[in-house]
Amino acid sequence: MTEPVESSEVKSPSYDLSKFRLKRILTNNTVRKSISLLGTFDDPADDAIVVLEKNAYRESEVATELPSEESESPKKPSYFSADLKVDTEFVNNIYGSYQVVPSRDLCGVKCTVIYPATEKHIEKYSVCQKYLIRETPDLYQRITLPYLTSSQFSLEWVYNILEHKQETERIVFEDKDPETGFILLPDLKWDGRNIESLYLLGIVHKHDIKSLRDLNGSHLDLLRNLRQSSKDAISKRYGINPNQLRMYFHYQPSFYHLHVHINPVRNDAPGIWCEKSHMLDTVINNLELMTDYYQRATLPFVLYEGNKLLDLYEQEQPIRVVPALGDDKEQPEKESADADPAKGCSNEEQEERQCKRIKLATPEPKEATAQACA
Repeated sequence: MTEPVESSEVKSPSYDLSKFRLKRILTNNTVRKSISLLGTFDDPADDAIVVLEKNAYRESEVATELPSEESESPKKPSYFSADLKVDTEFVNNIYGSYQVVPSRDLCGVKCTVIYPATEKHIEKYSVCQKYLIRETPDLYQRITLPYLTSSQFSLEWVYNILEHKQETERIVFEDKDPETGFILLPDLKWDGRNIESLYLLGIVHKHDIKSLRDLNGSHLDLLRNLRQSSKDAISKRYGINPNQLRMYFHYQPSFYHLHVHINPVRNDAPGIWCEKSHMLDTVINNLELMTDYYQRATLPFVLYEGNKLLDLYEQEQPIRVVPALGDDKEQPEKESADADPAKGCSNEEQEERQCKRIKLATPEPKEATAQACA
């Protein structure tokens, strides 16, 4: 575990959340019960993104006590208590529908703020068309790498964590080895309380690994340590069976400093889809089989409409619009029907075949045609 370090964390933000002024809604995810908003605070020139998300339910919040179990000790907040306000919508036989408002302690909403937000942040949280890019090693070197080198997000916040300048109290585990070490801490998407929705990031100490593309056989010790030490720390701290953890990398990642995502397999976390995530176990196995696997592989990834990298790939190959097939698509078949008889076929056989075509193409009954082909 990390040693106690005096924190220089800035506790007070530079903005007043209550003074947020909405410009537009970027996304409204009714499945995840979250909404992303674009707006401003005091300075209208600086954009701000506010993400509101309903907290996941915790088992302790639905626990109930028998009268005999009641005591004078403080009770934990529960949905089923005298504080519950119930508005009946209808009752029909065995079915009932209600709108309920629990106690104030259970009405919290997780809020994430990005301020000031860049165009890349706005793009990330906006709803738009998505396209699958098949990135070869050559395309990575010629298009992707130059682009991300010149326009990636600032990594200052990552270095603040690694250098213990910020968020030290959030560190779950740290291995300080400069070659194989990393810091494990909660992702912003996790409220830090509900184990069911646990979401951690493992950020490596090495500064020269941007993504999967930079990994090779020399990094196997780092990856194996990242896998085993994370499992041990999570099991010890949160009591989760290591065999119930999902550990994976994103490609493309949201920031270009190698980090692994960790959450329970029972949790449908964002970004776990096959075109985005690469399991840590698979990455290790690929490098064990071929040390330069990720310098040779074609790696698919998704780009969103509005991303400048998409425009660069569009210059290389059609992405947004698939070339239309020619109007003469079926012409070869038509021509083949009128072609000269195949070698080895007599004129008589050819006439018989033509009659069969007429029979198949002509609705029954057609006496005249049948006699003609007799």
